Amino acid sequence: MKKLVAYFSANGVTKAAAQKLAQAAGADLFEIVPQTLYTSADLNWRDKHSRSSVEMNDRACRPAMAAAPDVSGYDVIFVGFPVWWYREPSIIDTFMESADFTGKTVVPFCTSGGSGLGDSAKNLQALAPGAKVLDGKRLNGRESAQTLAAWAQSV
Repeated sequence: MKKLVAYFSANGVTKAAAQKLAQAAGADLFEIVPQTLYTSADLNWRDKHSRSSVEMNDRACRPAMAAAPDVSGYDVIFVGFPVWWYREPSIIDTFMESADFTGKTVVPFCTSGGSGLGDSAKNLQALAPGAKVLDGKRLNGRESAQTLAAWAQSV
């Protein structure tokens, strides 16, 4: 089974988790990069007018990606992101709608100081109806390579 770890990271935390997972799983790595990078002001969740707040308050918002992935050669795609407003950031929705996930297994993972995946698996399933979307898990960098490899092998 060929595996891909695709991730969006706003501050480097999810990137570190994704790199560790990809290495442990023997998976390829794809960074989901926004066409317009987020600034610190954009990420200020306390500001109702910040870019991230505006995007997350509009469920139809689809921020553009710098590049679209080719997932055609993969059986399992791990999709990583920081939790924003108890779910996946809107750019993850863009990613899920950018490719055909029919027949693939999608495994969400998140990074967060305390929140879990919330409704993210259900949301991703709605965006990729031909995929099998698993519940996934929260990764915060404390997992050993052995634990990550066993998890990746189990999906």
